[in-house]
Amino acid sequence: MSLTLWQSRFENWLHASWPQDDKAHDIAHLRRVWQSAQRIMQGTNADPLVVMTACYFHDVVNLPKNHPQRHLASSKAAVETRRILNEDFPDFPVELHNPVAHAVQAHSFSAGIKPETLEARIVQDADRLESLGAIGLARVFYTSGALGRALFDSEDPLGRDRQLDDTSWTLDHFQKKLLRLPDTMQTAEGKRLARHNVAFLVTYMAKLCAELQGDLVSLDESVLRDFTPALGEY
Repeated sequence: MSLTLWQSRFENWLHASWPQDDKAHDIAHLRRVWQSAQRIMQGTNADPLVVMTACYFHDVVNLPKNHPQRHLASSKAAVETRRILNEDFPDFPVELHNPVAHAVQAHSFSAGIKPETLEARIVQDADRLESLGAIGLARVFYTSGALGRALFDSEDPLGRDRQLDDTSWTLDHFQKKLLRLPDTMQTAEGKRLARHNVAFLVTYMAKLCAELQGDLVSLDESVLRDFTPALGEY
């Protein structure tokens, strides 16, 4: 069966059986992760069906960011993926169940599970790229808004004179997690793309800080100076 047909079947199942209340983790998100994964896996010997299946089911159990069992969500998703494949896709190759489940389980940042296969490394990188760039910017503020978190600390937006706290200030999440993601990428292409997209977030931070100082047309050069060198070459 072709990948296109499997993709159609997976999306039909998700539309019918998977709630999409969290619009940062909907079918469009799953489709984008698969799109990024295809770019990362070009020229590799990764199994595309394993990668695609894991991309489409990695969030089948999706707990809120502030849920006490958030770090267990990917493990729960791996178990649920096995059940779905067994019960709803009995013609899915059984020998691929374990590789798919591992890729689902290892994708999560909060779980801290090391990806042991090429397919799992690709899925993890593809999902983390969703947190960066323009899409990542939209998603982080959407998610924080749903949790009732403030946009930023207007008096000290970068936390230079206070402890960073992304449970209170959304912008703090950039330094707490997002700007660090390039160093966690598992593939060369994933790391290159992550650095490129983080550069956009640094530019956004510089623009925001300039605006908070009353400058509506420039970038805060101190932000560019302090954060851009850490990105390295991309």
